Amino acid sequence: MGMPITVEIVTINGDNSTDVKQTIDSVFDYFKYVDLTFSTYKEHSEIMKINRGEIKIDDASKDMKEIFRLSEETKKETNGYFDIKNRKGIFDPSGIVKGWAILNAANIVKKAGYKDYYVEAGGDIQVSGNNDKGENWTVGIRNPFNIEQIVKVLKIKNEGVATSGTYERGQHIYNPKNKEQLFTDIVSLTVIGPNVYEADRFATAAFAMGRKGIEFIERLRGFHGYLIDSKGVATMTTGVSYYE
Repeated sequence: MGMPITVEIVTINGDNSTDVKQTIDSVFDYFKYVDLTFSTYKEHSEIMKINRGEIKIDDASKDMKEIFRLSEETKKETNGYFDIKNRKGIFDPSGIVKGWAILNAANIVKKAGYKDYYVEAGGDIQVSGNNDKGENWTVGIRNPFNIEQIVKVLKIKNEGVATSGTYERGQHIYNPKNKEQLFTDIVSLTVIGPNVYEADRFATAAFAMGRKGIEFIERLRGFHGYLIDSKGVATMTTGVSYYE
């Protein structure tokens, strides 16, 4: 997927190490499948075949149809601020696929019988239960002006965290209502949600809204946000303090 992936499973006495390894291998095999299906950088991926007109949406795989359905739902729920068609008019579902894939990967671990685990891809995270110290998992929000520095630590359990921003990949997010807009006033927006899929899709849409995106997250029940603007000033929703 062009990004680092981390899987951590907390084991207890009696867990079979071979089973743990097989579970982790299954997770990475799944991510490889997602990459081969949805990557806009691989010529022979299914999404690229759709963009070239070689496959019609009606003839696409079950997962591809699901992503298109979820994307349309998200577009409606965000008043048009989420759209998988990019500036060039081609389908790029990366703004929703990553969170969806992380959640599905986490469910592989869950179905294998584990209760305490952490799955992260490119900074977006799904956690369950506790860490190896028996405590809530800790997730750091990076300083977008110095990514080696953590500016906020969140303590989460059975939730997902996703960040959208321009500080690493540049102007890759766009406002579907103003496709030529460049984002110069905000640099990152982190969302905590009931799971990483929900957090990811709304983080993407909220970032496209600019400064008012944090207000959109504030109104979403069960979600919390942390925005950093171009001057390094943070704005957070009222519920973020719960995770400190």
